[in-house]
Amino acid sequence: MEPVVKEYLLRIVNTIAIAGLCLMLNIIAGIKYELAFVEDHLQWKHVAFYSFLVISLTAMTLYIIKVWRKPLDFEQ
Repeated sequence: MEPVVKEYLLRIVNTIAIAGLCLMLNIIAGIKYELAFVEDHLQWKHVAFYSFLVISLTAMTLYIIKVWRKPLDFEQ
């Protein structure tokens, strides 16, 4: 397999893996520990969960943009 194609496929796999890991952690924390559901009133744990959710999704998005911003040289 050519190195450029291998690097391209690794980018795809890494993007899918990091997105899956980030989303699964947030989903599990939100549903299993009932942090995503505000029933009676807003508590500090809900604010912490949603803050972590926003921060982790922003970090994931910035990482994926950084990975895909590097150009691939298919002319080699």
